[in-house]
Amino acid sequence: MSDQHSEEPSLPDDVWERFARDTERDIRASAPKEPSARARMVTERLRQQDAQGVSPEGWRAPPAAARRTRRRVWTVLGLLLVLAVGVVAMKPSLIPGDPFGTRSGGKASPLPVETARPTAPPSAADPDTPTLDHPFAGSPALRWADGAAGVVLPPATAVGSFSKAQVATALQQTKALLVDANLNPKTLLGGRPTAALGVLDPKQPDVLDNLNRSLTTPDKKYDPLLLFSRFDPGEVRLVGTVVKVRGRITFAPGEQASVRIHADYTFVYPLSRGDSKEVARTIVRRVVETELVDPAKYTVTPGKLQLIRYDESSGNSACGVHDGFLHPQFPSAAPTGTAPSGPTTDPYDRSRDLGQGDDRTCGTVSRT
Repeated sequence: MSDQHSEEPSLPDDVWERFARDTERDIRASAPKEPSARARMVTERLRQQDAQGVSPEGWRAPPAAARRTRRRVWTVLGLLLVLAVGVVAMKPSLIPGDPFGTRSGGKASPLPVETARPTAPPSAADPDTPTLDHPFAGSPALRWADGAAGVVLPPATAVGSFSKAQVATALQQTKALLVDANLNPKTLLGGRPTAALGVLDPKQPDVLDNLNRSLTTPDKKYDPLLLFSRFDPGEVRLVGTVVKVRGRITFAPGEQASVRIHADYTFVYPLSRGDSKEVARTIVRRVVETELVDPAKYTVTPGKLQLIRYDESSGNSACGVHDGFLHPQFPSAAPTGTAPSGPTTDPYDRSRDLGQGDDRTCGTVSRT
């Protein structure tokens, strides 16, 4: 009978010897090794330098130290960027080339048409000095319209007995008066404002007579500057061909079978003296009211305007001089005329009412 226990399978001796050698080698390779004394010194020195934030020369900083360094660099750069943006926002002229068009050498974006009285004066402009090439530098008027383009008429509608076409004609005539009185180069240098006078009704008592007298023999009572902008060509010259304009024109039914047209405009004139490169600006604000009256009910000339009101306020012009000319004051020259007696005002402020008659006083201006 055979033995019930199976004999264990046997392996050749050379196989067992090779298995034993391989096993011993793997165990030695995976077992932890005691570092040498030199290795322990180097490790301790690197640990101390890392704690102090110092990397040995020629070595790459440990990842944690590198991240901390990068964070510090980006923090500093971020603060510098915020500071630079703030400085540029307060003074854009620091950037070469004027990329925002805030100076007169650039193409400043124009303001939208004024359709109602502003609630505040324009904000302060970059205080650049005007030059012959850039006469509106540092002025809020830099973004205003040029010349007659600034006198924008509202759409005409019929009013009372007047048709839409008649109202449109009256608006055009009022614009012609404003343009000839305040923008025509001949008028500005002392010439006769023929076109402006031509739209007025000769049948309106005293108006044309008084205006003609003011132009020929001006004085304090008969002052052409109440309606016309005029400069002495022997004293100053206009700089360039542009006068800046800002304002609005409206119309409504009048009290006596008429159409009342109300115009409120500010004009900014850049000027210089002779061959001087110095530029000064005079600012004139005008309120002019005209009326188209029904000739079937009143003795008027059909198609002509009645002049109902004309007032002005000028900034940067000599006080107490009544020779029919505006006299700009230049920083390098001694003041002329009498000492100002009125308050200091902002000539660009179109939110305030314009004084009338005896309420007008000659003061100083806060800016030009």
